[in-house]
Amino acid sequence: MSGDTRLAFLGGGVMAEAIVNGVLSREVIKPDRITIGDPVDARLEYMASKYGVSVTSDNLRAIGDVDLIVVAVKPQHLGDLMSSLVTHVKKSQVIISIVAGASIETIQKGLQHLDVIRVMPNTPAQIGEGSVVWTSAPSVATKNLLIVERIVKTLGDGIYVYEEKYLDMATALSASGPAYVYLFLESLIDAGVSLGLSREISHRLAIQTIIGSASLAKNTNEHPAILRNNVTSPGGTTAAALQVMEQRGFKGIIIDAVWAAYKKALILG
Repeated sequence: MSGDTRLAFLGGGVMAEAIVNGVLSREVIKPDRITIGDPVDARLEYMASKYGVSVTSDNLRAIGDVDLIVVAVKPQHLGDLMSSLVTHVKKSQVIISIVAGASIETIQKGLQHLDVIRVMPNTPAQIGEGSVVWTSAPSVATKNLLIVERIVKTLGDGIYVYEEKYLDMATALSASGPAYVYLFLESLIDAGVSLGLSREISHRLAIQTIIGSASLAKNTNEHPAILRNNVTSPGGTTAAALQVMEQRGFKGIIIDAVWAAYKKALILG
């Protein structure tokens, strides 16, 4: 049962905290069965104080008797981490990597360990509203996949894919995607202020516009083009705004940006 599962995190950053918060709030795993390994003492103190989990600066100690090991370091630190852990991972343990761009094969070779699951969440997972794409090596047992599925569900909408290539695509679209949305949000707010709205009112209007529009798209399941046309009256204000966006290549910029993120994910891998 997942309630008896022991879970270790190597790296105690934002996404690791999101997972800890998710599994604890949904009571999937108990705090006394979670260990955080991180080199920053202040971060360890924070995680121990807020969540009641065990903490250590020694990664080998962190993974000692756990069932699942979540690798949650930055891509540039992955090589050193794997070098320090190779031969220390037990055959019964399962590796869960949330490292952007790092393939299952990279983790398997670096740790000399077959049972690897790759998970790509995004930052809204911090409030249980994330988009999570994940996959696994063929050797991972079904019972472990079911445990990880329960963990993933605490983060938001989880999508299991059978081809790993989709994770790099998801990295570019959904994992990096919140940054694109926040830039758009920031632009809407600044536009409202430039028109003469107070920053507070502009902020509220812009946020609710994005939340409401996304919720409408989700609940109606209509194609975005249909929803956009429903807002656009001939010769109206929306048509004037959309004309400027088309002239400036708004849609093309978004597509090019996602492709740039995808290519970077492949390089990191």
